[in-house]
Amino acid sequence: MKILVCISNVPDTTTRVRFSNDATRIDLEGVQWIINPWDELALTRAVEMKEDASSPVSHVTVLTAGSAAAEPTLRKALAIGADDAIRVDCVSDDAYFIAAQIASVAGNRDDDMILCGIESSDYNGSSVGGMVSEMLQIPSVSAISSIRTEDGKVLITRDIDGGKEELSVPLPFVGIVQKGIAREPRIAAMRGIMMARKKPLQVVPATEAEPLTAYREFRLPDPKPPCKMIAADNVRELVNLLQNEAKVL
Repeated sequence: MKILVCISNVPDTTTRVRFSNDATRIDLEGVQWIINPWDELALTRAVEMKEDASSPVSHVTVLTAGSAAAEPTLRKALAIGADDAIRVDCVSDDAYFIAAQIASVAGNRDDDMILCGIESSDYNGSSVGGMVSEMLQIPSVSAISSIRTEDGKVLITRDIDGGKEELSVPLPFVGIVQKGIAREPRIAAMRGIMMARKKPLQVVPATEAEPLTAYREFRLPDPKPPCKMIAADNVRELVNLLQNEAKVL
């Protein structure tokens, strides 16, 4: 059984956001790049299943669509435990375009599972996984919080309103995972970092796809107003502020 894990190369979540070109672009100077946290959890779970002697998973590949600047992130994924990596050589912020690149690569492979995070921490679109499923015309399952194999079958737990749902899925399928799929992201050991240097990293050209969106302007949220202290016995003032200023009542 083979798993393809789609990962995004995103700015560290502690990065201070700045804009350039009259707020039409994000200033990337000095930004530290990491694996998208949800994708990193998907990768961790995939590697855990590969290392489980009772699991039929035998190979884990990581895939990203991005420029050469994403290759250190791919090497980190290889150090965590992926067997090989693929980079589609392109630069785009459009979810449809990225999904088309993933589907183009995945459509020429024989992976049993295609895993991706429920969203990326930079644009939070939550749409690429579903698009890939539709493009490949295979089933998808979203909001996955647990995945395991049993008797050659893939068993999934997903969160639903008021509880959890367990189901089995025919192969191949796209799995869109969220927090809970793994306890913590795996940290690469020194041995893994050394081995990652020798693992294959393939670069493929982008396929033709028309982006559906473009970003015209970025804006920072308005600064939060200063905190107001109210006497514990002044309930009337508290209600007045909640109703007329915060407008939450």
